[in-house]
Amino acid sequence: MSRYRIAVRITPRRGILDPQGQTVAEALHTLGFASVRDVHVGRHIVVELDAPDRPNAEQSTREMCERLLANPVTEDFEIAHVEAT
Repeated sequence: MSRYRIAVRITPRRGILDPQGQTVAEALHTLGFASVRDVHVGRHIVVELDAPDRPNAEQSTREMCERLLANPVTEDFEIAHVEAT
């Protein structure tokens, strides 16, 4: 068994209303950042787990996202980084 540290990005799905992202975009415009077109606010989650190998660690993390960490109706997720520790 090895220990893995896995970073997951969870973001609102395209086309889903993101009021927090809209608020941030408006604030950036107010601060003079007129080139900002859109902002999406999501979450960054880091999971440390024990697994026999990298594919099993990724699959286990994917299942965690599908069952608990991400709302499958309104959010997308991606495994951003996997590191053996």
